[in-house]
Amino acid sequence: MTRSITLLGATGSIGASTLDLVRRERDKWRVVALTANCQAAELAALAREFGAEIAVVADERCLAELREALAGSDIEAAGGAAALVEAASRGADLTVSAIVGCAGLAPTMAAIEQGGMIALANKEALVSAGEVMTAAVERHGATLLPTDSEHNAIFQCLQAGRIEDVRAITLTASGGPFRDWSHEQLKAATPAQALKHPNWDMGAKITIDSATMMNKGLEYIEAHRLFPVGLEKIRILVHPQSVIHSMVEYRDGSTLAQLGPSDMRVPIASCLAWPGRMNTPCAPLDLAALGTLSFFAPDEERFPATRLAREAAEAGGAAPAVLSAANEVAVAAFLAGKVEFTRIALLVAETMAQLHCPAPQTLSEVLAVDAEARRVAAGMLEPA
Repeated sequence: MTRSITLLGATGSIGASTLDLVRRERDKWRVVALTANCQAAELAALAREFGAEIAVVADERCLAELREALAGSDIEAAGGAAALVEAASRGADLTVSAIVGCAGLAPTMAAIEQGGMIALANKEALVSAGEVMTAAVERHGATLLPTDSEHNAIFQCLQAGRIEDVRAITLTASGGPFRDWSHEQLKAATPAQALKHPNWDMGAKITIDSATMMNKGLEYIEAHRLFPVGLEKIRILVHPQSVIHSMVEYRDGSTLAQLGPSDMRVPIASCLAWPGRMNTPCAPLDLAALGTLSFFAPDEERFPATRLAREAAEAGGAAPAVLSAANEVAVAAFLAGKVEFTRIALLVAETMAQLHCPAPQTLSEVLAVDAEARRVAAGMLEPA
């Protein structure tokens, strides 16, 4: 049976992995919409290859190039934030939400409102708009399938038991490229060094988040939204080999772990085939060759991002949205060479201390908090 799919963020790393799997079972999928930020030529080539109904660039300045690249085809071209939302509203059986940052909120919400299945790879959606989004999922009868390797691992482990019987959930973290660096070395870290992740091939923003451990902090909040066991039952453990992606401990003492290669096609395949399974080209694990799996407690003195995320989760309300927005500003500033690596977490902490907004009740209120947090964070980057 053919299923329809929309891919929000087709030209990123998640998009590439998703389309690689769709390409391998082409007869099982009808592609409704593909979107990108401004990679018009690449997006057009993908839209032609997969016969998409519509291709959308978020940046309207790229629309003319997209239209030219699609000239002579029957594929519709559109641009801008409203076009993203419209594409997400076309009612695909499965929508893969892989737009990085707060830009993915509105189209993800539009897909949820259609009541279908959403494979969620956008961390900021549940971090910034967790209560609003989960309420919409329940209201519209949608299904959220977690695509992050950690949350997908938890999702798989929970299929063997009841969430009421969970004693603890453990999110594993690679520790990033700077796990063994001193504070002095971290201060001098360059974007090029931070972008060399030891295990995963990801986009720039997520890779920097992994280096600061903010990626795990955001996942902590996301896990709290997806798996309501209580914040005190969610833990973070550094696991440099990235073989165990997460673990669930039950009250009888049993701990279930999901293992797999460091390849996003594994959790994506879990979502594409759910509730079944599908083939992937990923090599099987060779545990004998690996030899040793190691684990360490996170060091929140050198990497305070997980502590900041925990504080935001405990505070609730608008705090997670402020954390996420300030982090996006700080990461962009680091990548642009404007701040030191260690300043990323400090900027987030300073923004959280300065900005206290009421809990957002709607998506527009979430976006307003996000905009205000960005304004405050950006203001801190200005010279005195």
